[in-house]
Amino acid sequence: MSAKEIHTNAAVFDGLIIANWSRPVFEAMHAGGLTAANCTCSVWEGFEATMANIATWQQLFADNADLIRPVHCLADIERAMAEGRVGIVLGFQNLSAIEDRIERLSLFKQLGVGVMQMAYNTQNFVGSGCYESRDGGLSDFGHDVVAEMNRLGILCDLSHVGDKTSTDVIHTSRQPVAYSHCLPAGLKKHPRNKTDEQLRFIVDYGGFVGVTLFPPFLKHGPDSTVDDYIEAIDYVIDICGEQNVGIGTDFTEGQPPEFFDWITRDKGNGRKLTEFGAIRNPEGLRTIADFPNLSAAMVRAGWSESRIERVLGGNWLRVLGEVWGDSPQSHEPTFASTTAETITG
Repeated sequence: MSAKEIHTNAAVFDGLIIANWSRPVFEAMHAGGLTAANCTCSVWEGFEATMANIATWQQLFADNADLIRPVHCLADIERAMAEGRVGIVLGFQNLSAIEDRIERLSLFKQLGVGVMQMAYNTQNFVGSGCYESRDGGLSDFGHDVVAEMNRLGILCDLSHVGDKTSTDVIHTSRQPVAYSHCLPAGLKKHPRNKTDEQLRFIVDYGGFVGVTLFPPFLKHGPDSTVDDYIEAIDYVIDICGEQNVGIGTDFTEGQPPEFFDWITRDKGNGRKLTEFGAIRNPEGLRTIADFPNLSAAMVRAGWSESRIERVLGGNWLRVLGEVWGDSPQSHEPTFASTTAETITG
């Protein structure tokens, strides 16, 4: 089977995209053959601002119903694939959105938030991020949060989380947890990259690793190519096993320069945590629409068809299904009936 056929037939799941959400981005996702993606709707925002972001997403779903659909369960991803639309899993990159109110986890779950990162780069009520000078580990409140996320079926993400806090979450969670978007420190040392030991540890406890292509963390930085990205995925597979690895690009499509300043400051407006330099995605994967080139590079690297299908999305769907549980029907927001009319009409 050709690379194009493999890509067309596969379930393609991106473990993290943080684009400047708009119709052109959704068109790029559709052109790239994505089945579904974890789409960030909260980073530094508190409760009120995050709710406003989700309200914006509800309007985006209504306005772009021919291209995207909300995802609340695994069956919704299967429906998205059958309909030729892209499934949108809303995700947090920080738990600042719940502030100090654990009951808000249930509210956000009902609104379609299926993935939540425990901390983003620095300290919050739950634990420490990877740029915090002292990682105090998972707080007592954090232990309660993990238990509630397990109960509700929300995936715990540890990509930007400190080592000790991550270890505590991995030990504490009764469900698989994930690095949704990371790269191996064995290819490039960086506070955001994970050591071989960290990669082994998370999968030893049933966890999962999504590999990012964010250029500052790749071995050759902004000079990287799609083949360098394949090298990084292969490196992680050699440690974690091909059944425990997927894609988590961290595409930032359409984001302006001020966005990168915002995400690299503590709480969005505090001390500078890091400098990224030029953000130029790997040659061959400049945009989300280039996703088919990833499958072609996998074929070129000699990957088997089964490995390609697993890494492109099959592994992600297995893990999400385990965490979310098998839901017999979608729980879409009230605008879903309007969406259906738009498509069938």
